[in-house]
Amino acid sequence: MGVTLFIAFIVLIVLSVPISIALGLSSMIAVLLHTDLSLMVLVQKIFGGVNSFTLMAIPFFILAGNMMAAGGVSTRLVNFAGTLIGRLTGGLALVSTVACTFFGAISGSAPATTAAIGAVMVEPMEKKGYSKEFAAATVAASGTIGLLIPPSITMVLYGVIAGASIGKLFLAGIIPGLLMCITLMGVEYFISRKRGYGGDAPASFKEIFSSFKSSILALLMPLIILGGIYGGIFTPTEAAVVAVVYGVIIGLFAYKELDFKKILEILQNSGKSTAVILYLVATAHIFSYILASEQIPQQLAQLMLSVSSNPLMIQFMIMVALLFAGTFLDNAVAIVLLTPIFYPITVQVGIDPIFFGVLMVFALAIGQVTPPVGLCLFVACNISKVSIEKLSKAVIPFLVALIVLLVVLNLIPDVILYIPRHAVF
Repeated sequence: MGVTLFIAFIVLIVLSVPISIALGLSSMIAVLLHTDLSLMVLVQKIFGGVNSFTLMAIPFFILAGNMMAAGGVSTRLVNFAGTLIGRLTGGLALVSTVACTFFGAISGSAPATTAAIGAVMVEPMEKKGYSKEFAAATVAASGTIGLLIPPSITMVLYGVIAGASIGKLFLAGIIPGLLMCITLMGVEYFISRKRGYGGDAPASFKEIFSSFKSSILALLMPLIILGGIYGGIFTPTEAAVVAVVYGVIIGLFAYKELDFKKILEILQNSGKSTAVILYLVATAHIFSYILASEQIPQQLAQLMLSVSSNPLMIQFMIMVALLFAGTFLDNAVAIVLLTPIFYPITVQVGIDPIFFGVLMVFALAIGQVTPPVGLCLFVACNISKVSIEKLSKAVIPFLVALIVLLVVLNLIPDVILYIPRHAVF
């Protein structure tokens, strides 16, 4: 049945059937051809895949991010970052990355972060003399920080599928997310220095304070979410609802850039995004059920263990597979499809599930800016009007730096696990 499952899935993908539908159809074909199970079992599995209180965090975090993006948050975060570091060499590029880090802590989505900050930053970078390709590569690479900095929608997905603590995953993503920010800023600084991209005039203390005052409500949102979760005030799912309410309040009454017409559009767009993700989760649940019943993860584990039983070698083999998968799978698709396959292997060799979850999200984040299907690349192309070929070349230094950082994180687990192990929450 496993062979039929994979052949049907590959054929459907080649025929350009959407992945979520291909997962469901290939599962149905395998069940009909090899078992006498009723199709009602598949319906029950589909329902079981999304019948989770924790999964409710996904639509609310998506909605919160969209509310904040439309409510004027991105512009204020860019202005604040500009007053802090805009005077440095390559100032606008550095501002883009810092702003993406701030916004990633609100949206939890790489494409949303790339779109929100790219829409504000690409044109000013062009006018300042930065090449279009470099500007687009900067916002595309920096957008991936949104997958690591909490709250992360991708980490919620992994936590649900692997049964790992979402709160600990959020904590574990803080240091890698900040390291990603610093690494990308380092690449931008050296490229800018080589090409002569200067910075702006230093901001006065009054300007810094004014921009901070303007953006303080946006900056408070991740603190409220994380403080509430780790203070035991609410669960991650309830935190997502709090984030929505907070986003509506500051968008309507503080920044006054939201109106009820905009809110209706945001609700529609958020509903579409949620439907895509949750339908994917539902059909992937059937696919995972068949994989488990055929003991395919266990067989793959035995194959990998026949190569090496060293946990570090297993990690690197999985990371290589994830980097490859990330070149043609969206991060949400990869998480729901590959977690049931790789997670049992990591358990068998004693790899911490929180550590592995962050590594998995990091590797798939790199895939967001890896040709040919890196979603952030296409978002940045659309904003900057740069061809995918030129952008793919411009993003190479960022990719190399991120892969080096991924190797370092694999070698030093304490970097990821330090906060979850020492948190007093």
